[in-house]
Amino acid sequence: MPEKKPTDSQIHQFVDWITDKAIAGVPPLTSAEDLAQEYLIDSSYPHHDDRVWSLINWETTKNFTSGFVTGLGGLLTLPISIPSAFGASWIIQARMAGAIAKIYGHSLESDRVRTLVLACLLGDAAKEVFKQAGIKITQKLGVNLIKQIPGKALIAINQKIGFRLITKAGERGVVNLMKAVPFLGGIVGGVVDAAACRVVGDTAQKLFRREETEKRARVRRPKNSRRVSKKRKDTP
Repeated sequence: MPEKKPTDSQIHQFVDWITDKAIAGVPPLTSAEDLAQEYLIDSSYPHHDDRVWSLINWETTKNFTSGFVTGLGGLLTLPISIPSAFGASWIIQARMAGAIAKIYGHSLESDRVRTLVLACLLGDAAKEVFKQAGIKITQKLGVNLIKQIPGKALIAINQKIGFRLITKAGERGVVNLMKAVPFLGGIVGGVVDAAACRVVGDTAQKLFRREETEKRARVRRPKNSRRVSKKRKDTP
């Protein structure tokens, strides 16, 4: 956790850093759009929901593999004083959220979409950020939220998201301590990162899935059907 409270300028730089690297990709990760295209061109998936479920499963596996996250973190220079493993996990998760947005037909060039990609990192806590920005949130998140966000509010929302992420990094201090224990630390860190990744994926699906797709999924997919995943290029 940073020794002192970061300035608004530092937070702005931090959230831009996460978003830019998640959308554009950072070696060995491809861009969010390229990741989405891997699933979009695969005709074995009958619907976009199947693509997204598979994507979430595979990216969750990647986050569980602590060696992959640590390796990626070693390649990063963060603009703010937090452990690089946090930055690596957030890039992987935001890249997944961006790919989900693309699969459902949203433009990653849209400032509103990019803000929602970033908001996915907070999971359900993103609702509170939107409420603080004066945006009315119903019980269920949905694609209509994109239209509700006024352009002038984006900077303030990004700032709030960035501050919460930095705070979250400090709250994970106990987990960081346990990571110092050989073997056990790797398991604990991997489980926490994987759980966070799945929450981000589920949040992204709720935010970016279009209503007509959601209705079709409820009719087509049995309640307890198994979500399949396929191995992708970014192998842990």
